[in-house]
Amino acid sequence: MSEKPVLLQIGSVTERMRARLEAEFEIHKLFEQEDRAAFLAQVGPSVTAIVTDGHWGVPEDVMAACPELKVVSSYGVGYDAIDAEGAAQRGILVSHTPDVLNDEVADTAILLWLGVSRRVVPADRWARSGDWEARGAFPLTRSVQGRTMGILGLGRIGQTIAERAQAFGAKILYHSRAPKPVDFTYCADLVEMARQSDVLVCITPGGAATRHLVNAQVLEALGPEGILVNVSRGSVVDEAALVAALESGALGGAGLDVFEAEPKIPDALKAMDNVLLTPHVGSATVETRQAMGDLTCDNLSRFLKDGTVLTPVPECKALNG
Repeated sequence: MSEKPVLLQIGSVTERMRARLEAEFEIHKLFEQEDRAAFLAQVGPSVTAIVTDGHWGVPEDVMAACPELKVVSSYGVGYDAIDAEGAAQRGILVSHTPDVLNDEVADTAILLWLGVSRRVVPADRWARSGDWEARGAFPLTRSVQGRTMGILGLGRIGQTIAERAQAFGAKILYHSRAPKPVDFTYCADLVEMARQSDVLVCITPGGAATRHLVNAQVLEALGPEGILVNVSRGSVVDEAALVAALESGALGGAGLDVFEAEPKIPDALKAMDNVLLTPHVGSATVETRQAMGDLTCDNLSRFLKDGTVLTPVPECKALNG
């Protein structure tokens, strides 16, 4: 019998992470179990730690089956798939991996904005298909210079996006729960911010509080020349309303890295030339994913050392020593 603490692994981990985790824990993998209920009944009472990610989180049945759970380390900055408030009430520390992915997600947001504005994918197709030779120059596109960018959620990543957008002479507006000590213009009303914006960037947390925050009214306010960029969570945008707005011409275009029912993407979006789609790759570089994995493991190692974590989610900060 191993004397190491028991770790439940939900989802996959990298080989680099696996080597570190195996050195400190006895690991059990949830998704390798044929009879989940029987497995949880047998192993759950001994689990003191969970490693997971922002997609899988910690399902309710898992949380309930682990009465001795003390720490959850999540790979990713978003943690809406984890009941952090419920965990905090039980004295369970939940950690995530903020900051290390700010640059990559911000770069992705800017890439989507530029890609939609300059119609990069249709232009690439025009060049590859021979249309340039057969039909002449590609149609003119719209400049990104001097635009007004509205940012929904001005956390660490949102501020990084704003800083990058300023290199294009952008005026920055933002909407969040309360004003922040920044030089950008705060908008208390999301619809009004959309009305003033040329591009609306979503980088707010997911969850019930923000579900369909970007609705038909917001999209209509953004307008027929406006562009929506979503690098937050698919649930933040009413996807049906988005499709309708794009089909009717009420919205000019969209750059989307996240979707409501990932990995499923509506066929209507796939067929649109004014929509740029990426498969939730906002932080997906070798360097950033390694940094995220290292921090996920660092949080668990720190917990074993002194009962604290390096990067607790806000709901659990009061528990962190």
